[in-house]
Amino acid sequence: MKIIFDKKGKRSQVRKFTYYAIAALILSFVNIVLLDFIAVGTLTPDFLLILCVWIAVTEGQFFGIIAGFLCGILFDFISHDVIGTNALAKTAAAFVAGWFYKENKANITIGNFRFLAIVFVCSLVHNMVYFLFYIKSTEISFFPFFLKYGLATSLYTTVFAIFAMLVKMQRKGG
Repeated sequence: MKIIFDKKGKRSQVRKFTYYAIAALILSFVNIVLLDFIAVGTLTPDFLLILCVWIAVTEGQFFGIIAGFLCGILFDFISHDVIGTNALAKTAAAFVAGWFYKENKANITIGNFRFLAIVFVCSLVHNMVYFLFYIKSTEISFFPFFLKYGLATSLYTTVFAIFAMLVKMQRKGG
């Protein structure tokens, strides 16, 4: 992580984090209002998770963890969910995504299929942490739980991560 002391660099950092905050607010709104239209049964993609992975891969693990926590707590408040469940799950997912941070290589990582693999792994981590708060051990066995809330939801989120990858690929190519 570089520390930039000039005013132009500081201004661009503030602008970048402002864009992330605006994106988090818009994606929270989309998750609440429009997600029912693209739900497959009870499975829905997690757009905020994709943003947290993007931030962790672009900015590093520390900023990713902060973004994961802030996006998670924002979504907990907006969705009237149990406070802290999304924050914990997204923080854990951003921590894992931060392992894939390589300085000055974010465009390459996000602009190829490696990003989809990172989103899938982070989504698995997120879903396992998040849904462990809601599953009762007598209701469902682990294997059906893992198939539905682990693999299927992670695959669905990864499908929507293709759009983020394509946006980055288009910027690299153009």
